[in-house]
Amino acid sequence: MLVTRIALPRRTFLRGMSAAVALPLLDAMVPALSAMAQTAARPVRRLGYVYIPMGMNPAPWTPADEGRIAELSPSLASLSPFLNHLSVVTNLEVRNSAVAGGNHATAGSAFLSCARAKRTEGSDYELGVTVDQVAARQIGGGTPIPSLEIGTDLIAQVGNCDNGFACVYQNNLSWASATSPLPNEADPRMLFERLFGDGGTPAARRAALHRRASLLDVFVDDLARLKQRVGTPDRVRLDQYLDSARAIEREIERAEQAVADNATPDLDRPVGVPAVFADHAKLMFDLQILAFQADITRVVTFQLTREQSNRTYPEIGVSDPHHPTSHHGNNPEKLATIAKINTFHVSLFSDFLQRMKDTPDGDSSLLDHSLYLYGSGMGNPSLHDHEDLPIVVAGGAATGLKGGRHIRAEKGTPLANLHVTMLDRVGVHLDSFKDSTGRVEDLFESVL
Repeated sequence: MLVTRIALPRRTFLRGMSAAVALPLLDAMVPALSAMAQTAARPVRRLGYVYIPMGMNPAPWTPADEGRIAELSPSLASLSPFLNHLSVVTNLEVRNSAVAGGNHATAGSAFLSCARAKRTEGSDYELGVTVDQVAARQIGGGTPIPSLEIGTDLIAQVGNCDNGFACVYQNNLSWASATSPLPNEADPRMLFERLFGDGGTPAARRAALHRRASLLDVFVDDLARLKQRVGTPDRVRLDQYLDSARAIEREIERAEQAVADNATPDLDRPVGVPAVFADHAKLMFDLQILAFQADITRVVTFQLTREQSNRTYPEIGVSDPHHPTSHHGNNPEKLATIAKINTFHVSLFSDFLQRMKDTPDGDSSLLDHSLYLYGSGMGNPSLHDHEDLPIVVAGGAATGLKGGRHIRAEKGTPLANLHVTMLDRVGVHLDSFKDSTGRVEDLFESVL
């Protein structure tokens, strides 16, 4: 028998001067005559976390029904097209946040660590390894970037940020160890170059970029040769992937040009990002999709905005800063504004899920092979409590997520229970994590 089909390694890159492009999953990456060759290339599982600050307005957030539900709440309504891809979990809490003092710093720091932050205003801070890093050590070791930590805010604060706690606690969601926070990258250009750059200093990569129209231009010839070696479905996947990358690069360039034309840039955001928050968030979400497609990483944390953020949202008619508004004191107008911000943030996540669903991955989509936790480490922001947290778990059939449910856990159930449950579904098995007492029941199928 004559076998003419090529077999590309999964770690295939197109390389050029100061740049490299990892490829999306292609059928040509499955060896000919293997059992897998009879089907589309097998994808991997991915894990993501999206953090929203300062809790929520619970009335419009919490679904009216429990168990299997047919309708989401007003704040979550934009997620309705993905009802069968998600479940809402209520009554979870982070005990160590409350014990540590109950504030913004402990809300953000404990969301993924479930650990008690050491109260200090100095550099002797101490927390704990976060759950994303537990996952990255087991499922991210074979990828170029074991985990991505991204955000949207310029992190310039140091010293005491909240009630005697150092700013590092609310600046960083992800911690590699008790004393090693992992900073967020909020600049889409720097993130783009981290994904597609290949060696050299950032200054050298930028200089190379200015010498050509696009970071991707250096791969035109190599890409043409590769497309001659693969089948039609793979050619389509390659075109779609690189078209998406070019579109993101153009958006970044437009944002940079707008900043260059503006003599007074917004000091609350990194230089070179879009002026409109939704556009910035979309870029950061889209870069996650590119990283997942090419298996550059399998673990992502995204701080949509940070605790104590004073961001306003003129695009939805919110001119009052978020943080002061969150101290609502049951004022109806402030509660309505918080609900409006909650609804807006959720809509950005919904748009991201749609793009994940539309992105092919093996025999289905990225969404089918991914698992995301969206939520906050604070419940009622006016009380600064850490109970009944706003939590949504989204993912596809390949993860075993049942979907279409409102799971009202027993009051006081540790958030760590959910972390352990989600780790199970990406192949990371722990007996316990921090203060966990078990698993979250009825969230996943018992057998995949």
